[in-house]
Amino acid sequence: MNIRLSLALLGLCLVATGQAAAQIYRCGDEYTNIVPDARKSACKLIDGAKLSVVPGFVGPAAAPTRGASAAASMPRVDAAGQRARDADARQILEAELKKAEARRLELLRDYNNGEPDRRSDEARNYQKYLDRVAELKASLVRNEADIAGLRREISRLNPSK
Repeated sequence: MNIRLSLALLGLCLVATGQAAAQIYRCGDEYTNIVPDARKSACKLIDGAKLSVVPGFVGPAAAPTRGASAAASMPRVDAAGQRARDADARQILEAELKKAEARRLELLRDYNNGEPDRRSDEARNYQKYLDRVAELKASLVRNEADIAGLRREISRLNPSK
């Protein structure tokens, strides 16, 4: 395949410089200027079309073999190691949940049921006050979603206690 691409690119260069007028054939996603191969594969001749072919790099890490998955190359973790990871994840999630719940209480106090106290810079600009109220409400909604997500993640972990 790389030889075909190289030949197609070489043919295009020669056509572009006027030194040769090679015929280019399209065979599915591949291009070739080798006439016998093109006729065997029932490729289509490209007439007068400008063609730019840039060969891609396919290295060992870029193209895994069929049937292989990324999970197969990952090291296995024993049961005790997995329990330790789960316990760490639970502690992190619970700490984040506590922070989110503390933030919720702070937001509720500031929001004051949709009527937060006006600041001095909002005394003459009512729209600024309304914008802050809307921002507080949006923050509360986001915070509630965060808390629900953290609780959902904690419930997915196996009980380690």
